[in-house]
Amino acid sequence: MDIAKTALLICDLQNDFLHPDGAYGRAGQSAPEIAAVPARVKPLADLVRAKGGWIVSTHFTLVPGKGGEPFVSDHLKKLRPFLRKGDFVPGAWGHDTVDELQPIDMKVEKVAYSAFYMSRLEWVLRKAGIDHLLVSGIVTNGGVASTVRDAHVRDFHVTVIEDGCAAFSPQVHAEAIAGLKPVARIATVAELIKEIGA
Repeated sequence: MDIAKTALLICDLQNDFLHPDGAYGRAGQSAPEIAAVPARVKPLADLVRAKGGWIVSTHFTLVPGKGGEPFVSDHLKKLRPFLRKGDFVPGAWGHDTVDELQPIDMKVEKVAYSAFYMSRLEWVLRKAGIDHLLVSGIVTNGGVASTVRDAHVRDFHVTVIEDGCAAFSPQVHAEAIAGLKPVARIATVAELIKEIGA
């Protein structure tokens, strides 16, 4: 692994998803597996920074329209009816990556599951010379899986950090990881720390 061409890609570990005062926290939409992810990923993030790699974060975004009312996809309105004006607003506290994983080198807004869909992610990765992604974040079966598959078809080398991702249930997480084995390497935080630190 050439660390200078490697990025830890942190998918959607945002205050509005994880913090008790965020959009999901206020709605009681949390899971212990999800809450535990930042602390598990932090030692790897610190090492990637120290060794000269990149820290790139994706940020689920509710784009505000007239009067600040957010554009929310119909399927998301059904799944998450609690989402409201002020949630996941670009530049707001809730939109940002949790403090534990700061600082971030590059931040990319996203509007759908895949961070590559209608975003500048591929462009900034290419400009930075990044060809290997270490993918962490939430949820494994949603944004993580979609982003990993899109990275694969764009010829990025992809490593999914098995214990650096989570879903709303351990079973769903395990099934999603199994489904990603054909398109990505699967590794743990400890394994990657050992490789990068060597």
